[in-house]
Amino acid sequence: MKLASRVSTLTPSSTLAITAKAKALREEGHDVIGLGAGEPDFNTPQYIIDAAIKSMEEGHTKYTPAGGLPKLKEAVIEKFKQDQGITYSQSEIIVCSGAKHALYTLFQAILDEGDEVIIPTPYWVSYPEQVKLAGGNPVYIEGKESNEFKVTKEQLEQAVTGKTKAFILNSPSNPTGSMYSKEEMEELAKVCLEKDILIVSDEIYEKLVYDGAKHVSVAQLSDEVKEQTIIINGVSKSHSMTGWRIGYAAGNVEVIKAMTNLASHSTSNPTANAQYGTIAAYTEDDGSVETMRVSFEERLNKVYEQLIKIPGFSCVKPKGAFYLFPNAIEAAKMCGYDNVDDWVSALLEEEKVALVPGSGFGAPENVRLSYATSLDNFEQALDRIKRFIEKKSK
Repeated sequence: MKLASRVSTLTPSSTLAITAKAKALREEGHDVIGLGAGEPDFNTPQYIIDAAIKSMEEGHTKYTPAGGLPKLKEAVIEKFKQDQGITYSQSEIIVCSGAKHALYTLFQAILDEGDEVIIPTPYWVSYPEQVKLAGGNPVYIEGKESNEFKVTKEQLEQAVTGKTKAFILNSPSNPTGSMYSKEEMEELAKVCLEKDILIVSDEIYEKLVYDGAKHVSVAQLSDEVKEQTIIINGVSKSHSMTGWRIGYAAGNVEVIKAMTNLASHSTSNPTANAQYGTIAAYTEDDGSVETMRVSFEERLNKVYEQLIKIPGFSCVKPKGAFYLFPNAIEAAKMCGYDNVDDWVSALLEEEKVALVPGSGFGAPENVRLSYATSLDNFEQALDRIKRFIEKKSK
């Protein structure tokens, strides 16, 4: 059977590929340490689980509105008021089956064939693929390591063409953990306003920030910028609810209405009990979210100092998320490899450490290591990496 052309251009996920290879080695009996996790290693807080169970026991197991339960929308609206000081109405909110689905639905709603979306590199792996699936063209601008992987106003201005429809802003970033300051956002937002470019602000890691850093949403800058922005967020990372698949988008009424219409013909609605669990996540608080954040911060501060001592590695210290994104090209060359992808593959084969190559994020000289794992696991992995480099470079 001939498949649709839209799927023929998709690039396989590098994260899933390395995970599958690591799983195969484990099944063969090998002691594999995986540092590719894109999810917290904590269980969902009990009060959220209890709320979801209670909702099912009370009979809330039927269809809900396509755009999400009104009560959940109200909880999201209150969250924006409390955290960012910005106000939305229910008609400006859609609840989706995960933040990834919110992004996918957004691009389907706003892009026509040939429209361009500016994507800073390094980027989360699904951004360009979702743009292509909607008929759009990804346009990349490089976030340089010397600038903490962030792009500048000048770079954005140079990338804009008559076909530019949107600009993706991801802060804190996956895979780098970098965060934009309010001043840097103001510069970028100014370009988007002048050129009438929609800002797609992915804020899924907003709660996981460290060393005194404070998350700022670009929509906070002014009413004008807020109207030009679609915020994408969810509870997957903040509340360790990756498997619950609840995310949402907030922004322009017409865009949200179009997204809701699309969702009504695809998912019908987000899972009912997961929505009730999310209501609890946003209206109750037993301290679990902060406990998790503090744990990640402690891990970061310990493992970062060890990581930068590894020969051939250099690394910008992240301010958010739960990833380290070191440049490993010198380490690869020291070991006799021309590229980081081959080095990562050899490391997995010989030392049974699974990292995610940066090529999947548009940064082929880097690797992503997730510290959403135990300190013991991470430190063992670093020891194995160091041993591998020392052995290969002799």
